[in-house]
Amino acid sequence: MDLQHIPIDQLKLAAVNVRHGRKPPAIDDILPSIRERGILQPLLVRPNGDGFEIVAGRRRYHAAQKIAEEGTDDSPVLPCAIMQTGDDAAALEASLLENVARADMDPMAEYEAFARLVKEGRTVTDIAAIFAVTEQQVKRSFALANLLPAIRRLFKDDRIDVITLRHLTLATKAQQKEWLALWKDADAHVPIGHQLKRWLLGGEQIACAQALFDRSLYTGPIVTDLFGEEEYFGDPDQFWTLQMQSVTEKAEALKASGWADVIVLERGSYFAEWDHEKTPKKKGGKVFATIGHRGDITFHEGWLTRKEARSRERAAQGGDGTVAVDAPAKPEITKAMQRYCELHRHTLVRADLLGHPGIALRLTVAHMIAGSALWTLRPDDQRAPKPEIEASVMAGPAQVAFDAERKAVLALLGMDEDRAKLVRHNGDDYPAAVAFASLLDLTDADVLRVLTFAMVETLQSGSCLVEALGVLLGTNAKDRWQADDVFLDLIKDKTTINAVLADVAGKTVAEANAGETGKTQKRIIADVLRGENGRAKVDDWTPNWLAFPFSGHTDVPVETTSIGRDWSRVASLFTSKA
Repeated sequence: MDLQHIPIDQLKLAAVNVRHGRKPPAIDDILPSIRERGILQPLLVRPNGDGFEIVAGRRRYHAAQKIAEEGTDDSPVLPCAIMQTGDDAAALEASLLENVARADMDPMAEYEAFARLVKEGRTVTDIAAIFAVTEQQVKRSFALANLLPAIRRLFKDDRIDVITLRHLTLATKAQQKEWLALWKDADAHVPIGHQLKRWLLGGEQIACAQALFDRSLYTGPIVTDLFGEEEYFGDPDQFWTLQMQSVTEKAEALKASGWADVIVLERGSYFAEWDHEKTPKKKGGKVFATIGHRGDITFHEGWLTRKEARSRERAAQGGDGTVAVDAPAKPEITKAMQRYCELHRHTLVRADLLGHPGIALRLTVAHMIAGSALWTLRPDDQRAPKPEIEASVMAGPAQVAFDAERKAVLALLGMDEDRAKLVRHNGDDYPAAVAFASLLDLTDADVLRVLTFAMVETLQSGSCLVEALGVLLGTNAKDRWQADDVFLDLIKDKTTINAVLADVAGKTVAEANAGETGKTQKRIIADVLRGENGRAKVDDWTPNWLAFPFSGHTDVPVETTSIGRDWSRVASLFTSKA
């Protein structure tokens, strides 16, 4: 493969490029780097007539075109790696490999590229081996062939998103046609996203993993998500018949094992622990079974209602020893009527909530803290590759200040101050209701304080948002960081060590010790920062790697680090706002 610099006017996109024919790509993230340093990674091209066609490097090509339009040089030369002519399959593999490596291909582009490789003679086994994926993953990509062409066009034209495309793989051809008819009807409501899954599955999404019964007993259809490898029962009525039979069998087995009784609650009912007391089996404890609308069954072992527990206590204190237990009351309305009322109550409350932003704010914060079936949020785990790095972070003044604020926020909410995290989700909406009730008693200022902490606790480390916020807030490490042994140990490159020495102790000291080992130079850095071994102490020094915006100590481009790349992606958005 030859490397040459080729004028841009001799280049055009190849039909085998996996992105050929699609709208111009987004280049905002790479444009500043290419404008400053040019194209560093060669485009992959092959001869075609009097010029060359681009097999891989479409975004770099478009970025170079834009820069050419901005300047006086209307025909720049681009670094190119030239393939041999004639092998479309090899060219397609090269294009696809590059885009897979960059992890920015959508499922439709991947499917089309794989399909073209098959036409060029590659087998599923070949494709799996080339791209280091399983044959099942390749076959799953080919499953998009089951979608109607009109649906595939909607995705290619960016008129539907990936979630909608994925859910449409659940649909039969008849369902796809019905959905397309709704799409074309301007007056119809078209289900998309997660609403689409409910529409396809008749409103009930019951995963096969929820079954308590032997799957072989189920004779109805199984609906498979061709992307996520999820399976759903296509006949909810048959599922519920088998599931409730299993619940009955489980209940009988629990009673036979010594539990006083097994109470099966109405489907969708919540087991309120606050209204029950833990009671062991030997003292007459019961089991309460909750049934979720999605088929999940939970057995809560060893409980009595508070009413029954009090009644037993009174009997034990001198009564006749009998315990009056109320039989479960039968609801006065059907399940369908309950759902009718639930939906109407939901719309009524939503309409009222639109006029109460203060309450909505508190409800939002409660969802951030405790979540619900529709909200999922988790704190950053601050995971480190080495325990000494984690120890350094946990002992830092910034983390200490964060931990102190968490205790203060937990106290505001009346929560245990030793709780490790404020944000803790389990999919249950009751903890959110408890948090909501607490937030209603707080002032707006305190609510915003809680919201701020929840946002800070869930801010993703190693993200471009951290870089943007640091610049926006003018974050300075000197008041909340000091160089420790872990920091010095992690500097490995000798050129970098000498550059840091120059920054800490001065250029003269660095030049005088340039020939010393990295270990010796790091010892000098430590002496200067601590004022030891006759070295004058330098206070409040911080490395460029902790500055905002991020920069380095050598001439190596900052984009060679993930931090530098993150900042480069968003620099144009936030520099003027700082």
